[in-house]
Amino acid sequence: MLSSRAIRVWSWFHKWTSLVCTLFMLLLCLTGLPLIFHHEIGHLLGDEIEAPVLPAAMDAQRVSLDVMAKAANAVHPTRVIQYAGENEDDPRLWWFTLAPTPAPTEDFKSVAVDARTGLVVREYRVGEGFMDLMLRLHVDMFAGLPGKLFLGFMGLLLLIALVSGVVLYAPFMRKLDFGAVRKDRSTRVKWLDLHNLVGIVTLVWCFVVGATGMINTWADLLVKYWQYTEVSTLLAPYQGQPLLAARDRGPLQASLDTAMHHGQQRKVSFIAFPGTAFSSPHHNTIFLKGTTPLTSRLLQPLLVDARTAQLTAAPELPWYLTALLVSQPLHFGDYGGMPMKILWALLDVATIVVLGSGLYLWLRKPQGARKGAPGGAAADASPDPDDAPNPETAAA
Repeated sequence: MLSSRAIRVWSWFHKWTSLVCTLFMLLLCLTGLPLIFHHEIGHLLGDEIEAPVLPAAMDAQRVSLDVMAKAANAVHPTRVIQYAGENEDDPRLWWFTLAPTPAPTEDFKSVAVDARTGLVVREYRVGEGFMDLMLRLHVDMFAGLPGKLFLGFMGLLLLIALVSGVVLYAPFMRKLDFGAVRKDRSTRVKWLDLHNLVGIVTLVWCFVVGATGMINTWADLLVKYWQYTEVSTLLAPYQGQPLLAARDRGPLQASLDTAMHHGQQRKVSFIAFPGTAFSSPHHNTIFLKGTTPLTSRLLQPLLVDARTAQLTAAPELPWYLTALLVSQPLHFGDYGGMPMKILWALLDVATIVVLGSGLYLWLRKPQGARKGAPGGAAADASPDPDDAPNPETAAA
């Protein structure tokens, strides 16, 4: 049994962490809902690129990676290719990202090329459309790395609110049956009971999605840390050498063949060209993935010398990058196909109800209760079940 002092402390943490993060969590839930079905919505909006229909005998053939890269570069001849990779949903297509320089930039174009013919299909709509707007709002609110880290901090506050809510839930609900909704009481009390019921039911999902979302906001920093601590050691022999010019590089297909020979029973995820953020000035870094739903999210980087096509290193990803890669599809429910997407969407809607009703309950709280000492904590710490806080927000 919690003491009165402990209840006050936990109530204070629960209330203020929840109030600070609730509006941002609502934003993330609202923008995350269409992102769960991004492939399906993109297909309906015509944003998805499909491979042209060719005779069945041609579906198995593949042209050289050099042919595809040349075709993509011809669309934007003043740009350089930063990254390339096989389309996740259709191996007949490859995508190529082109930018003014190899350095990281927000100014990039993306071109889809038919791997069977080496012909450009069309460009992706980069930075356009409804789904891109939802993604940018969800990922960084158009604020880049600071926006990501800010949303990560909001995710941390959410986790604190969830933990404190669980601690407070039992003593506040000891006079009520689980799931009880007091329909004979005021509108506010009925909303409070529904709020707490839906909150405790969705608790585990909300914790998982909140934790994975917080991890995802650290992606840029984790990759830079990996490059600084591990990759830089592997590339010590190349230290101080300038960026390998395009004319001095060997065939791309030779580098890809080297990687595929080393990583048997794996598929290409993407290729980072020399000088880009995921490579070195002298290597084509080829990231391979597994073929099962889980291993397809786990990457194996292979550093292949861009001049000689010789394998330089095949470092294992550290645990923190593995956790990042696993958390990304779990966050959006990408593991189990459409059934899991529907489940994720229903839980997302339930969380929106909890967050929205939480704001309503706090706004409808008597002014005197909100002004209790300190910061309203005294009123929230009352053992009266009518003031029971839920495990997801402090709106009550």
